[in-house]
Amino acid sequence: MTVLRPVERADIPALQAMVERSSELLTGMSSLVPDPEHIEARVEGSIAAFGATPESPGEESYLFVLDHDGDVWGMSGIIAAVGLTEPFWSYRVGTLVNSSRELGIYKSHPILFLTNDYTGAAELCSLFLDPSRRGSNAGRLLSLGRLLFLAEHPDRFAERVIAEMRGVIDENGRSPLWRGLGIHFFDLPFGEADDIFGRGNKQFIAELMPQHPVYIDLLPEPAQAVIGQVHERTRPALRMLESEGLRYEGYVDIFDGGPTVAAPVDALRTVAESLVCTVTEPGSPGAPPGDDPVGLLVGTGRLERHRCSAVQGVEPDPEHPVVELAGPERDRLQVDPGDAVRVATIRPGEGRARG
Repeated sequence: MTVLRPVERADIPALQAMVERSSELLTGMSSLVPDPEHIEARVEGSIAAFGATPESPGEESYLFVLDHDGDVWGMSGIIAAVGLTEPFWSYRVGTLVNSSRELGIYKSHPILFLTNDYTGAAELCSLFLDPSRRGSNAGRLLSLGRLLFLAEHPDRFAERVIAEMRGVIDENGRSPLWRGLGIHFFDLPFGEADDIFGRGNKQFIAELMPQHPVYIDLLPEPAQAVIGQVHERTRPALRMLESEGLRYEGYVDIFDGGPTVAAPVDALRTVAESLVCTVTEPGSPGAPPGDDPVGLLVGTGRLERHRCSAVQGVEPDPEHPVVELAGPERDRLQVDPGDAVRVATIRPGEGRARG
């Protein structure tokens, strides 16, 4: 049985093994660095975040793992608010107009502006599913299950949430945007610069990145073509987030040009449609009527004891919010009849996240 839960120290060896097996697939995913010290630091930071009682959202990082009968299949995370201690950098794709009335010339140019506009937003991050587990519904639980935690603890997170999507990277791990732009200022290969950034050293961006607007028309055509585009393996994850209501607002990653999508937290479909329900045993008095079963996400929201799983059941009635959970399902979620859980319906057509 599969459950999404907070990461534990005992998961570190499994996470290290999974990341090392998949290191070639992680190029461009700066929040996942195949380094034991980095992974251990992220786990310790997450444990501290779950155990803290912040007065307002800070840069707490909550990390979850997908646990299938004791095996770690994947990981995902949420940062409560980005850019509060170090700048959070993005390129904004904007427009600059030049005109001459005398010559009758009017030219509109697409421009990259270096910004910190998403400072203070929450971030969905670190989504990665073991390649051997792709093609199942595990990615949906891995991606959307964390939203039930976000819905249950809104005071821990900013009111707006973003997700940086991995941009286009070729089969040799090279970014066309980096080759056309970044390399001229950093004199570092894309993978090395991305690794430095992923380990938390972000000051070099402020020191070396061009502070003036960059005319996109002056970039090589391969670099222009990938701005705002996603890596082919990231398309299912993007579709899933778009089905939740996140939208591209013209901001892209400064390394690979991948799009950033954003939305108010309370506008996310899973958050907005979720209901707090009372757990009942199947067939007990007060159980929901026997309509056709649908896919449900059920989360407990209990901080470090948070559990989320996908089950088949009757869509809860807002007027009578109860959810039937059989014994094995209750055991998986560590709940009893009468406990409160948060439930969201899995809508048909939602994509499968693949990291």
